[in-house]
Amino acid sequence: MPTEHPLKAFAFCPHCGSPLFKDDGPRSKKCGNCGFNFYLNPAAAVAALITNHKGELLLTRRAFEPQKGTLDLPGGFAELDETLEDALKREIKEELNADIENIHYFTSQPNRYPFGGLTVHTLDSFFTASLPNNSQLCADDDVDSFVWVAANNIDLQKIGLPSIRKAVALWITKTAL
Repeated sequence: MPTEHPLKAFAFCPHCGSPLFKDDGPRSKKCGNCGFNFYLNPAAAVAALITNHKGELLLTRRAFEPQKGTLDLPGGFAELDETLEDALKREIKEELNADIENIHYFTSQPNRYPFGGLTVHTLDSFFTASLPNNSQLCADDDVDSFVWVAANNIDLQKIGLPSIRKAVALWITKTAL
């Protein structure tokens, strides 16, 4: 079965408005009027693997679609002119009203995130982090609730987004070593 072009929903050239905006490769479209070539690149997203003093992982429950009600990691999309680390700090503050420390790159995973009837291709960067000892978490923004779970008690099938599931599985594997 052929894969639908990721820019199918974009029928007009964003530069000149021409309807001569046609597929020009697996991730680009080119305007037959002005020659503008648009390439689809992934959106940057971040997530945190936060552990407590017992080695338990902080998992959140998604408050909204996609995958509402499933387990997740705290995080979200990077904004323009923002580093991945700053995006992570901002997202943790928005979602859990907490600051994080000891931030270290862990892994990355590609993902497809359905939003507004479109598929947003993302590149999700995962970081390990910890909370200061006096942290009082409060679920907010995109987070319905949160729970601390030991690595051997995490049910990967309850994690809704594929990239999150893969990163948590890798974290479990590395934790077991």
